[in-house]
Amino acid sequence: MSDVEKNRFSARAKRYARVGVNVGGVAARVAGARFFGMDLDRAKNAAELAAEMDGAVAHVVKAQMQAGIDIGNDGEQRRVGFQTYVPHRMSGYGGVSRRRRGREFEEFPELVAYLMRRFPNSAKSQQGAPEAQGAIRYRDAGPITEETAGFNRIADGLGAFSERFMTAPSPGIISTTMLNAYYASHDAYLDAIAREIGKEYKAVVDAGLVLQVDAPDLAMDRTMMYRDLTDSQFVERCERHVAAINDALKGIPRDRVRLHVCYGNWEGPHIHDVALETILPALYRASVGALSIEFSNPRHAHEYAALRKHPLPDHMLLLAGTIETTSNIVEHPEVVARRIEEAVAAVGDRERVVASTDCGFGTFTNREWVIEPVVWLKLQALRAGADLASARLWGKKN
Repeated sequence: MSDVEKNRFSARAKRYARVGVNVGGVAARVAGARFFGMDLDRAKNAAELAAEMDGAVAHVVKAQMQAGIDIGNDGEQRRVGFQTYVPHRMSGYGGVSRRRRGREFEEFPELVAYLMRRFPNSAKSQQGAPEAQGAIRYRDAGPITEETAGFNRIADGLGAFSERFMTAPSPGIISTTMLNAYYASHDAYLDAIAREIGKEYKAVVDAGLVLQVDAPDLAMDRTMMYRDLTDSQFVERCERHVAAINDALKGIPRDRVRLHVCYGNWEGPHIHDVALETILPALYRASVGALSIEFSNPRHAHEYAALRKHPLPDHMLLLAGTIETTSNIVEHPEVVARRIEEAVAAVGDRERVVASTDCGFGTFTNREWVIEPVVWLKLQALRAGADLASARLWGKKN
């Protein structure tokens, strides 16, 4: 890594204890639900929808600012879900995918019944997304241009954030959600997705935003798409999915990209999750400058030990999940501070840890585990906990 790259990372990381990072969708996707969830005449309703989306983005940006968030996003307000919006921007999709459910949903039918009661109006695209029935092509750069320009315009007007980011799904999670019914192999499909989604990645970075690649396939799909494999075979698939990410990122500086990995943003047993220690070396192969990993999920709160066994590469920051995103319990700032301190101890460098949330608070339209007022309380706790940790780790507030 060059001295210039080192300086970039050092400058960004030194804000660590002054930073609370919001990962993924922030709150209810009101605009996204109307845009994708209703049969609307786009031309007729364009002005109304644009105004509603801008209003939703402004709302979540203001709320993040009020919570003290330094690195923020647009809450994915223009999307119905973190990955299921892709067929609206790519050709070649149609029909319905028969995506496998996680093991625990089949093992515990009571869990499925509970979810159906809790979310009777979930977005249809979450299960039953379209499949690849032809050659896929990124057909329209208009939506991503509208997203990036709209977010920057609103954030500029509000003077928001020391750094801004925007999410985009990994080739792997696209491939395991919108299944392949056209290409000769899954790997051929992965390569096609990487080639096309890379255009969206470039658009995000060209707009001056940090790109967050959302890749739950690298952990969650151990219990879904790849449940029948051994751990070692799953690691091989992880490595192949990471290679697809790297192909999509060609030409993009690694310090403008972070990789988010999670185990599935739902309230469930998570007893079949793969251990972080098993997949961490594969994650390190990604051409990114930071890893976002959940550590507040009770099933994974102990896994800082994996970072001691497999030390974080020198060129990477750790965005440590210190706020849980499926519970309405608001963490005490002291709890957040201790989690940050544990992350710093595991990494061995206070300047390479950023306080974050485990995942997003609104992964899909009409499927928010945490009520909106509590989202902002949790982010306030993140800010307060980071300030407590700052005082201990630096001896004063930054």
